[in-house]
Amino acid sequence: MKKSTLSFFLFIFFVFTSFADSLSISKDSIKPNQFANKQAKVYVFDVKEEIGPGIWRKMEKAFNQAEELKVDLILLHMNTYGGAVVQADSMRTKILHSQIPVYVFIDNNAASAGALIAISCDSIYMRSGANIGAASVVNENGEVLPDKYQSYMRSTMRSTAEATGRNPNIAEAMVDPRIYIEGINDSGKVLTFTAKEAMEHGFCEGMGENIDEVLKLAKVEKYEITRFEPTTLDNIIGWLISPAVSGVLIMLIIGGIYFELQAPGLGLPSIAAIIGALLYFAPLYLEGLAANWEILVFFIGIILLAVEIFVIPGFGVAGISGIILMVASLLLSLVGNVGFDFDPVSASRATEAVLIVFTALLIAIPLSVFLGFRFLNSSFFGRLALTTVHESSKGYSSVDVAAGNSLVGKTGTAFTDLRPAGKISVEGEIYDATALTGYIEKGTEIKVLKFETSQAVVAKS
Repeated sequence: MKKSTLSFFLFIFFVFTSFADSLSISKDSIKPNQFANKQAKVYVFDVKEEIGPGIWRKMEKAFNQAEELKVDLILLHMNTYGGAVVQADSMRTKILHSQIPVYVFIDNNAASAGALIAISCDSIYMRSGANIGAASVVNENGEVLPDKYQSYMRSTMRSTAEATGRNPNIAEAMVDPRIYIEGINDSGKVLTFTAKEAMEHGFCEGMGENIDEVLKLAKVEKYEITRFEPTTLDNIIGWLISPAVSGVLIMLIIGGIYFELQAPGLGLPSIAAIIGALLYFAPLYLEGLAANWEILVFFIGIILLAVEIFVIPGFGVAGISGIILMVASLLLSLVGNVGFDFDPVSASRATEAVLIVFTALLIAIPLSVFLGFRFLNSSFFGRLALTTVHESSKGYSSVDVAAGNSLVGKTGTAFTDLRPAGKISVEGEIYDATALTGYIEKGTEIKVLKFETSQAVVAKS
């Protein structure tokens, strides 16, 4: 009898302690509502444009403001079809490292690079009818790039999903149509979720139609919203540092320098080149990309090129060095190197910088040569030059017009360097002359093309 009683009490004790332990575990596993019984500070940042340098710059500024304000939550209000992978990766990293919780409200679209940014957030909320996915890497024409580009994106999507507790296979299927997930992605196409599908598979915490509904779903009952408001300067800088505008500014710089070298003293090409350089370097300097020494390298390159053309006959070390320094400066100003430490520079960012600079150069140089030839021989350029005839009857002396016209078609040599103005020797006589285009070195054989404004216009024969 005593043994039976003892056994009964031991059984009751075991059941009680097991039940208590299970209660304890259950309580520990429940996350407390960090926003309960408090006025939460919510910082809203819009991601409603193409992902690129502009939105990345504004996001850095927004997160810094959020930290200064000591907000409780950052909410990204997203509607984007994607954009540059480089900036998307930077934004993803910023979100993953944020000490402040980051939620995203997908208000219609989170495609491509937008999907990567969205899954890096702590919580995802979507409007009914919204979509997330289609994160394959494509070119500007929407064509899917080779697998070496997709491989990096697949890995990035997987690691991001793992870091935020989401299914990495689903994240990878948003990039690669070959990923087979029964019942989810078995169509052989890149995966895109609707809001309902995203909820079913852990890529959406809830569906709301506006920010207020989203905050209620996130159990934020009392809140004060602060929005990031970009300044006019923010918008201008974001536009100027976009790849297309950067390329155009490089073309303006190169074209201005070329025209000024062809027609020294004209002024307008120099002004255009200076404006182009200011618009190119100033925003990059403000963004912390272009350092003082990188900008200085560019102007040293211009000086060396000018010395080669106007001081040293021919084209040698100074000219080549000048061109190399100018191109290097344009490249370095686009990447985030620190001095000569290029570890922070991603391969994709370096590739983008090279493509921007060299594409602009390949377009600018032949275009400048073509337009330069047309411009210097146009009637417009003739009106810019001094064409007034100084008659001898009014006290002026000059080469006889008839004698000058007789020079047309004759050959001779450059008596001095023509840069482009100088002197030539024809049949033992010295005449003032100007080169039609470019620089003509002393002693070079020339041919007189025409005679105007008391000068022979010549070209290399």
